[in-house]
Amino acid sequence: MKHLKYLQQREVLLGLMIVFLIGLVGLRAPVFLGVSSLSNLLTDSTLLIMLAVTQMFVIITRGIDLSVASNLALSGMMSALLASKFPDLPLLLIILVAMAIGLGLGLINGYLIGYLGLPPIVVTLGTMSVYRGLVFVLSGGAWVSSHQMPAAFIAFPLSQLLGITHLVWIAAIVVAVMWYIARYTHFGRDLYAIGNQPNAANYIGIPTPRRLFWTYGLSGLMAGLCGYLWVARYAVAYTEIAYGFEFTVIAACVIGGINIAGGAGTVSGAVLGSLFLAVINNALPIMKISPFWQSALTGVVILTAVMINARSNKKSSRQILPLQLLQKNANRSST
Repeated sequence: MKHLKYLQQREVLLGLMIVFLIGLVGLRAPVFLGVSSLSNLLTDSTLLIMLAVTQMFVIITRGIDLSVASNLALSGMMSALLASKFPDLPLLLIILVAMAIGLGLGLINGYLIGYLGLPPIVVTLGTMSVYRGLVFVLSGGAWVSSHQMPAAFIAFPLSQLLGITHLVWIAAIVVAVMWYIARYTHFGRDLYAIGNQPNAANYIGIPTPRRLFWTYGLSGLMAGLCGYLWVARYAVAYTEIAYGFEFTVIAACVIGGINIAGGAGTVSGAVLGSLFLAVINNALPIMKISPFWQSALTGVVILTAVMINARSNKKSSRQILPLQLLQKNANRSST
């Protein structure tokens, strides 16, 4: 459990760094500390947070999902095309269709990785290109602009409930559900076991192929939901939606302490990593710093996080599950 305690300490430090960074930017540009600015910062981070908390599950199993942004783009484009061609369809149905598309694309990854045993990076690199190509094929390369979408379709993400945007409410619900899954369900605990010792996980009866199948499905489901939210929020759908965003999602996970080698990480870490990147992305324009420095800063932070992770792995055990829980898993039937 030493590594888990280390992660908790690291999350506290990361949280303090975020507060310090916000305060530092505020000294240079006081407008950054305004309620409106901080509200926009939180709203801007929601899609990244939602994708990062499900990518966390994938990384914990020693995997990676490089297709998440392409999945988002395809799901978003399909929801925009559906809404533009059938404007009278209920919004809920359109959202469910986007989530179903994302789930189906994620389960393709899950089947190839879980049941066929193919390398995650190779599979998702391939499906990333396929899904991105399908965006162009299905849309014919055309844009779907705001005047082609129903007003309710566009308005939903930024509409407010109790003074808080729907985007923030949805992200909060997603984080709460993922935290519960990771902490209190057999599914979540099995993923940590798979990431720590895959052979031992199979030995004690954990259905690894099934767990991987649904883990990538969960990542795809979230990409589908974010596909609709992305298109509706920015009121445009085009072939290069979220191009390269998969690397930002992975960066948020790494910065948040999710071990790229698997077996360690928390939902709160993924959230904090996302907020850290959101602060940087929002602070640079206000401080009139060239956006080209954004990639350089993100790269430096990622390399630092990786070095810290590697150092912590040498100093502490990577066992996340207590022995009693392993014994309990060995005695229970597969779920």
